Amino acid sequence: MPHFDSRPLTSDRWVDRREFLGNLGTGLGSIALAALLAEDAGAQAAKPTQDPSTPRAAHFAPRAKRVIQIFCPGAVSHLDTFEYKPELIRRHGEPMPGQEKLVTFQGGNGNLMRSPWEWARHGECGKWVSGLLPHLAACVDRMAFVHAMTARTNTHGPALIQMNTGFVLEGFPSMGAWVTYALGTESQDLPAFVAIPDVRGLPPNGPANWNAGFLPAAYQGTYFNTERAIANLRPPANSSAAQEGSVRSLLGTLNREHARQHPGHTDLTARIAAYELAARMQLSAPDVTDISRENAATLRAYGADSDNPLKAAYARNAILARRLLERGVRFVQLYCGGPASQVDGLLNWDAHKTLKTDYERHCPIMDQPTAALLQDLDQRGLLADTLLLWVTEFGRMPTHQTGSQGRDHNPNGFTIWLAGAGVRGGVSYGATDDFGWKAEQHVTTIYDFHATVLHLLGLDHKRLTVYHNGIQRRLTDVHGEVIREVLA
Repeated sequence: MPHFDSRPLTSDRWVDRREFLGNLGTGLGSIALAALLAEDAGAQAAKPTQDPSTPRAAHFAPRAKRVIQIFCPGAVSHLDTFEYKPELIRRHGEPMPGQEKLVTFQGGNGNLMRSPWEWARHGECGKWVSGLLPHLAACVDRMAFVHAMTARTNTHGPALIQMNTGFVLEGFPSMGAWVTYALGTESQDLPAFVAIPDVRGLPPNGPANWNAGFLPAAYQGTYFNTERAIANLRPPANSSAAQEGSVRSLLGTLNREHARQHPGHTDLTARIAAYELAARMQLSAPDVTDISRENAATLRAYGADSDNPLKAAYARNAILARRLLERGVRFVQLYCGGPASQVDGLLNWDAHKTLKTDYERHCPIMDQPTAALLQDLDQRGLLADTLLLWVTEFGRMPTHQTGSQGRDHNPNGFTIWLAGAGVRGGVSYGATDDFGWKAEQHVTTIYDFHATVLHLLGLDHKRLTVYHNGIQRRLTDVHGEVIREVLA
């Protein structure tokens, strides 16, 4: 090993170039090592050491304590629901100026196509809403619309993943996982994070939409709905309660000893917590999913008594979402629409060919139950500290696809809305251009949306980080600003 003289430099001791560079390298190396060790120590300190179900303090006083995120997969057309474009109506049938040969996701585009439905103003705010959504139109004074949302991809799978995780690639934690990682839960008998899929099937990418990524596995979402019970929850028919209790007690002792011998194995800790939670859920889950306990007026208000089986099923899932919140669940994803199908727009909102037929099928399923959920939360006092979100992965084109009467994918501008705790109702923030093609006023990103949700929960999106593969990762990557114009 080379030897470096550590005596102070004085006028009687000259240092040659080799020694100077050697000392310089050692100094920089020490600085770099100290920085890496500090980052690692900070990351370890940031990791919650409590049981995943333990409630934890926010960074600052929160406006909201819990979240329901309604997701309509398939890309809902903003131009046929919530963003009124009179110029699109006036120029119907004309080429879009300057874009006569525009090619998008599925190919060429035809002329501008107006919305097939009438629009009207609603509420004290005078918000324009499509005639397809009469129940939600009655709630606009409680809702904040963001009309200049943009996505980074025009493909459903990656776009759903981005809306849920902030990234277009799989493997990153979902927003629900980040929230429950930061805040824990108030329920000891139910998962902190629940995803409620549509009865028509899982959305594109399935469980990747509610995964925990590189966070401890205990923070991934548990998915079930009123039609599909939680898997493997019931004990064997030939086993008594006393036997089950004895087995769980012994298994708990063995698991804790095994975990003690293998510290830092988050998958093992997550499995132990999941098994213990599953045992408690054998009593709590059947109760929370039993929608028959609701009175007739509530079932009727949501549309759970509808003769449309898909509407009735979504209504029951919406009631389930409220029941989960009442029992302390922190984050609920509620899906209205399932996977893609070979018939466009049949199972979700992907209306490439027959917009009018597709939306006259989907909007009645979504409209009444969603409005009833908002109103029910308000009447029960839950909306005061619950954040209700309505999202889709991107929008649709103002033109029709060549050879069809549908709209192609459009990530350049679309609409989402928020309601509830900390949200300023009756506002519309941002806008697309006159035809609804590109975000033009107050352009926003999914990063901004995520930063805003975390802010309402009392979390600074720049402080909520986890050190992973050499990077301090966060939900908003290296982007995002809180959309303060929609805050109360």
